[in-house]
Amino acid sequence: MNFIFRRDELLVRLDAGGFPDEEVCARLEVSLEPVWLEQGSPYRTAHVPPQLEAPDGYVFRKLRSLFGEFDDQRIALAGRAYQIAEWARTHRYCGACGAPMQRAAAEFCMRCPACGFSAYPRISPAMMVLVRRGDHILLARHAAVAATRYTALAGFVEPGESIEQTVHREVYEEVGLEVGNLRYFGSQPWPFPHSLMVAFTADYVSGDIRVQPEEIADARWFGPGDAMPPIAPRISIAGSLIRAHMPAAWAAA
Repeated sequence: MNFIFRRDELLVRLDAGGFPDEEVCARLEVSLEPVWLEQGSPYRTAHVPPQLEAPDGYVFRKLRSLFGEFDDQRIALAGRAYQIAEWARTHRYCGACGAPMQRAAAEFCMRCPACGFSAYPRISPAMMVLVRRGDHILLARHAAVAATRYTALAGFVEPGESIEQTVHREVYEEVGLEVGNLRYFGSQPWPFPHSLMVAFTADYVSGDIRVQPEEIADARWFGPGDAMPPIAPRISIAGSLIRAHMPAAWAAA
């Protein structure tokens, strides 16, 4: 199974959503990378130039748009393939001395033959937190996203932080609230392009909502008497987190 990416778009067949075969890959002249290191694994991946057009019978689809069309296993494979392809594309040259990098045989590692610098696939940890106050939950709409969906708060871990410290910092920066009683909910690899989302719930402690306008367009408490806003799809951990703690009236809707 070959995963061919153009930026964040995946090449799939027009008819049944299948993937390009060896003949198509040869015509595209792609350099395929293994998705897994196990010998004989059939999964391979590659990036192609952004100006490349899809061959006849195929189309490039945004990876996000395939959520809900592909099953969970295929989405997970495609997500991993995208991260491996992106790592190979962005580490062709050494970030320390500029020499061409070489692929290590026994691990996912690009190694510089000139200075010895090693580069592994990047994983960027990020927290997500659903803040609860009694039977209400805090949902926000992000300023940088055109969609009208409301979701839980999220943010990337900064150098020197624990993920719990990130939760407290991001909640205070984005909505001006103090929280406590953090509880782990779950995690999900999120290949846009290389995040690991780690989700929590937290209890409201103090403060009034004061949004950070550069990050948050709107944030509010939602409870049993409120209409359910558009929320994240079930396939994302945000969707799972919200649905696991939504007011009972919403769950029945």
